[in-house]
Amino acid sequence: MPTLTVTGRRADHVVRALRILVALAFLMAAGTKFAAQADAVRSFDEIRFGRWFMYVIACVELAGAIGILTPRLAGPAALGLTTLLTGAVVTQLVVFDPVTSLIPLAHLVPVAIVAWARRACSSSVTTA
Repeated sequence: MPTLTVTGRRADHVVRALRILVALAFLMAAGTKFAAQADAVRSFDEIRFGRWFMYVIACVELAGAIGILTPRLAGPAALGLTTLLTGAVVTQLVVFDPVTSLIPLAHLVPVAIVAWARRACSSSVTTA
């Protein structure tokens, strides 16, 4: 019976593609917040944190996007983005219509896959 492994060239290509797609998604998300688009401003006003928090989240998204593209930082960045997305899911469930929580939940899946796939790479790094 075949077993599922995450080693090999094909798995590496899939994870690399996921890293690029995730980075693009978070770059776009950060861009809407940095540009203070009306929907983003309205959402952060509704959760009662205001614009300052919107810019903090945008910085975290930007840092996560850059980090996930950096091989050495991809695992920790994906873990941080997983935490961010978990908070977004909870916020959507509590403040907004629960159906809207499906959007960050859909982003959470590829980010969690990258975090899981890169865990071995981060744990195998040794310092001299």
